[in-house]
Amino acid sequence: MDAATLRKLMQDVKKGSLSPDEAVARLRHLPFEDLGFAKVDHHRRLRTGMPEVIFSRGKSPQQVAGIFKKLAAKGSNVLATKADAAHFRAVKKVLNKAEYHELAQAIVLKQDTTKYGKGMIAVVSAGTSDIPVAEEALVTADVMGNDVAHVYDVGVAGIHRLLANKSVLENARVVIVCAGMEGALPSVVGGLVGVPVIAVPTSIGYGAAFKGLAALLGMLNSCASNVSVVNIDNGFGAGYVASMINRL
Repeated sequence: MDAATLRKLMQDVKKGSLSPDEAVARLRHLPFEDLGFAKVDHHRRLRTGMPEVIFSRGKSPQQVAGIFKKLAAKGSNVLATKADAAHFRAVKKVLNKAEYHELAQAIVLKQDTTKYGKGMIAVVSAGTSDIPVAEEALVTADVMGNDVAHVYDVGVAGIHRLLANKSVLENARVVIVCAGMEGALPSVVGGLVGVPVIAVPTSIGYGAAFKGLAALLGMLNSCASNVSVVNIDNGFGAGYVASMINRL
């Protein structure tokens, strides 16, 4: 939308020929910015409350940097997931303030420090090997404007480790639990807290774990009624949904 069209929209609202709700509805359907290789959706934040996020895997470093720069120009936070060091080097050339979270494989630019979340999101990992997925969830929730805390390496093989950190779980408004192997930890956490638990199966485990499928099926069959499940290794999805819950 050009400046003239936007001015006319504002004038129509002022004159009363267009209601504020109608104006917002029009803004929600504004066009995207076409870069040739990507169509950048600048208005996703207006429609959904969250800016567009860049999935870096399969994109060249130059493509990620190009999209990142356009999103950053709007003043909101920017997140690129599944990014490697080459992606980050390209982004760093155009936006020096961008930061790389190596474990999470995420590139972040924080320009908006507003806390949109109503409470704290806790991220739990069953084992140390699950931490990269947990970190992706943590970084996502943080960049979306939430207070976050983490409890790592507290799997069911040593349940006393989890119970020693029960206070963190009790203070959370949403809990994300990342686990591989048999995927039992979310059910245990779900039985300890009275808030939503988002389970993330990870592709950690030996042969019969089937690269996270066993954990996924175990979590889908959880006996804890407050547990929901995202896809294998989808820390981003868990952090995003947890953020939306925390805004309610």
